[in-house]
Amino acid sequence: PLLLSRLSPEWVRDSQLYVPKVDLRGHGLILLKSCIVLSSWVFAYISLQHLPLSVVSPMQATRPMWTLVGAMLIFGERLNGWQWLGVVLAMGSVFAVSFKKHPNIHLHNNVKAQIIDNRYYICLALAILIGSCSGLYDKYMMRNYDHNAVQVYYTLYQAIIMVVYWLATRSLHQAGSVHSTPTSSALSIQTGERATRMSLLPIAFISIFLVISDNVYMLALQDPDSLIAVVSTIRRGGAVIGFAYGLLFLHEPEPKKKIICMVGIMLGLTCLALGSC
Repeated sequence: PLLLSRLSPEWVRDSQLYVPKVDLRGHGLILLKSCIVLSSWVFAYISLQHLPLSVVSPMQATRPMWTLVGAMLIFGERLNGWQWLGVVLAMGSVFAVSFKKHPNIHLHNNVKAQIIDNRYYICLALAILIGSCSGLYDKYMMRNYDHNAVQVYYTLYQAIIMVVYWLATRSLHQAGSVHSTPTSSALSIQTGERATRMSLLPIAFISIFLVISDNVYMLALQDPDSLIAVVSTIRRGGAVIGFAYGLLFLHEPEPKKKIICMVGIMLGLTCLALGSC
């Protein structure tokens, strides 16, 4: 769309593919959005790697609540009765399904359990806080810039940042492998390249669905009457697809609990739709 909009704008000017030009200030704000989203992802991945899932999932489920608080304080958004009921049902259901019972984990080699470093909890808190700020920032951007322009340049800047990060980490990895034995170094590189090739197709599909999802999300925020508190909660309702996939194809435990939570989410989304009509 970006190339068509610049090389042959008359072909796409009246379509949803047209990407209008953005001034220098706009590019700076869009670049800031890319940094906000990527930093939220980084902190979330770090916390997920080092903290129990039973801690990370419930805390991540509270993100729309902080977005709601920010929307009321910053944008002065006010929800009607149906919308409040929908938010409570949807957020409560996602929060409830996030709690899972995990079996006791026995540490090997008789190593005593240690208290998890507080910095990982700080990373989790930062991921939630930055993610909530990202939603509020999206609302601000959609009030001032075209959603296609924001998404196209945001995706472009995000890709550039991730490529630079990947090249930097790859260089550090190769520099570190110099001190290891040639056989182990070659085996490590081959294993990494093989894993990368195997993951390219799923990554491609994830990218396509993510772009479509972001486009619909930003298009919804472009409406001057839209509420970020409502849009954010509806977006979180996409967890229903993950629940359904886990039950139908992965045969995950506690099906009754998840079905009840899915019903609660659907009822919440229905209430949001009724309150927004």
